[in-house]
Amino acid sequence: MKSLLRKIFLVDLIEGLWVTFRSQHPKNIVTEQYPAERPRIAERYRGAPRLNVHPETKETLCIACNLCALACPEHLIVVTSERNEQTRRKELTTFTYDISRCMFCGLCEDACPTDALELSQDFELAAFTREGAIWDRQMLEEGPVPTRYRY
Repeated sequence: MKSLLRKIFLVDLIEGLWVTFRSQHPKNIVTEQYPAERPRIAERYRGAPRLNVHPETKETLCIACNLCALACPEHLIVVTSERNEQTRRKELTTFTYDISRCMFCGLCEDACPTDALELSQDFELAAFTREGAIWDRQMLEEGPVPTRYRY
């Protein structure tokens, strides 16, 4: 009989709603207002890759040694270079990085002897096409530009 009355008067539903309403006080809300407020990122977060350039000369720090491509377990980095006959040095011609297959392990960053490649704290990596996930040298040097929303 007691069980039947609990079902008729929806006691369990009312108890559940009481728990919900009790925790809806504004001081208990922890939701991030994402587009309006940028979230805090952990210091050691590994996000979008970036190909660093020299601050004064704006030349890439990459010496085309191909160690990042060899260290990558997913084989998603392609580095091509040509030897300059005047300086006898290898010069970087193309550098592509496939974001869609990257697991952000940081092995490429660790393998780079000149700190040319780093995983930055940029986290907005969405693209509308699969081709948008393959970054070339220019995109890697500029980095992703986060969308700023206006309200």
